[in-house]
Amino acid sequence: MSDLHFGLVGVGRIGVMHAQNVVATPGIERLTVADVDPARARRVAEEVGAAAVDDVGALLAAGVDALVVATGTASHPDLIRAGVDAGIPVFCEKPVAPDVALSRPVLEHVAARGGVVRIGHQRRCDAGYREARRAVAAGELGWLHAVRAVTCDAAPPPVAFLATSGGLFRDCSVHDIDAIRWITGREVVEVYARGSNNGDPAIGAVGDVDTALAVCTLDDGTLAVVTASRYNGAGHDVRLELQGSLGTLVVGLDDAAALRSAEPGLTFPAGTPHATFAERFAAAYRAEITAFAELVQGVEGDELCTLADAVAAAAVADAAQESLRTGVPVRLS
Repeated sequence: MSDLHFGLVGVGRIGVMHAQNVVATPGIERLTVADVDPARARRVAEEVGAAAVDDVGALLAAGVDALVVATGTASHPDLIRAGVDAGIPVFCEKPVAPDVALSRPVLEHVAARGGVVRIGHQRRCDAGYREARRAVAAGELGWLHAVRAVTCDAAPPPVAFLATSGGLFRDCSVHDIDAIRWITGREVVEVYARGSNNGDPAIGAVGDVDTALAVCTLDDGTLAVVTASRYNGAGHDVRLELQGSLGTLVVGLDDAAALRSAEPGLTFPAGTPHATFAERFAAAYRAEITAFAELVQGVEGDELCTLADAVAAAAVADAAQESLRTGVPVRLS
């Protein structure tokens, strides 16, 4: 099956990116899109060379071979179920649901119907993160004694978005949490989190923080530190440092790194920092859609995040939010 017909629901910023990647992916011959705003769906469809329908029901009735979900978080559970009930593979942007309690029924529904669902944690398709996973699995770093993950935006998104995002750990750091689990092969058993608000007071007013840190203890005793901020004026900063008994490996330390050295005479990094996640992970997003298309055709790799893995990462993010609220460590079962 090489003439795939994909359906995509949700054509906001990330939905448009997915639409562009879908129509550029070999083997996908047709794309049909839908959105809560049918006029927007028609406009995007015309821009990318796709068809548009008025709603999800019409999208599924069009006979699509797979469904890509890029809508708001609250709609994810129903759309995942709809795709699975239609008997087609589903790719859904993270998270599965606003929290783990709402995610578990989705997991049970998909399992009961034998559905195929993958969740958008695009770092798994990034070349640097994949190399880090290979190096750890090959034992090239020895045993890990510390992991440090960083995700910092150059500027915060609108406060209206933050009010419904679920918090900095759920919205942002869950990508780092998924990467840590995927690369190390370990589970997080305890989280201790702290946060601060030195930027826009409106962020605190809606119950979020603009900067946060979580110390995660893995099940083998390895310590992983996850940091995030909405205010990194140097640019979009995403890095992962793996320190082992035999060596250290860093993901994201290239000429576009959003940092500078204090050492005299050094000009590294020489490039322009990425402005947002879209530029930083452009290649990973393309690879993600390619991997999903291959999965639809029956060829499965290890790049895409399963529903169970996404829920496991979300559970750690939930624990971090709870620790942030209470000020005490939270154990995970």
